[in-house]
Amino acid sequence: MSMKIDDEVFEKLFDIVDYLPHYFVGSNADLPIVGGSILSHEHFQGGNYTFAMAKAPIETEFEIKAYPAVKAGIVKWPMSVIRVASEDRKQLSKCCADILAKWRGYSDEGVFIFAETDGEPHNTITPIARKNGNVYECDLVLRNNITTEERPLGVYHPNPSLHHIKKENIGLIEVMGLAVLPARLAKEMDLLKTVMLNRENLNAYPELIQHAQWAEDILKRNPDFNKDNAKSIIEDEIGKAFLEVLEDAGVFKRNENGQKAFKEFITSINEYVESKPPQNTALPFSPPHLTSST
Repeated sequence: MSMKIDDEVFEKLFDIVDYLPHYFVGSNADLPIVGGSILSHEHFQGGNYTFAMAKAPIETEFEIKAYPAVKAGIVKWPMSVIRVASEDRKQLSKCCADILAKWRGYSDEGVFIFAETDGEPHNTITPIARKNGNVYECDLVLRNNITTEERPLGVYHPNPSLHHIKKENIGLIEVMGLAVLPARLAKEMDLLKTVMLNRENLNAYPELIQHAQWAEDILKRNPDFNKDNAKSIIEDEIGKAFLEVLEDAGVFKRNENGQKAFKEFITSINEYVESKPPQNTALPFSPPHLTSST
């Protein structure tokens, strides 16, 4: 079975966390560029680990009126993430499927989001599920793989200025906040540290030329760069670059215009489902409070 994000994927994710409630489990997206390296078969990733995204708080809560047992909100995260939670697994799964369906066909030209061009689909999600006690929680990361002549590797892909650190696609683990960096960096950063400490010309080292401007900027920001702090400064700067990578992958940018557009999409979700009858409105429990950690 080829890689596919559809209504059934949420039931599969919840099956896994029912069996392994101490695990998170997620799936890469099902389109090139924003998906994993293998799209030829269905696969999931999980484990007993709490990633940074699971700890991120909800910054804007909202209702999806057709699903009264579900709490929903926008996660405070560099990428565009909707978190939904409920004790009612069936209702939560249907809610996730509706959000997916709405996003698949959603376009907003003002923020360069197009559901498709020339018949090629661009919108999908990276879903991650976990359990907090009796509460099922699912993070839906909105993805878009559109390309342009200026950005042939993807508009929502690491900016070319960051390719010396990270040029590869952003997959599930990176979405959740753990940088998966190319192996070449380990050797390059060791050499870079030595060259920077000696204040040598990086252009004399072919393997370091791509880092020259970045290294120059680091030295300007850190005039006290020395053998005692060099390693920690470089690691911190790599972390800042990875943050920019995640921001590049976000479809609704972390600025006023982007967040306004994100909230317009949220409104459209309710418009999409408003004609559907409420699910399980006679609830034997109160909707859970959205958590910010596992």
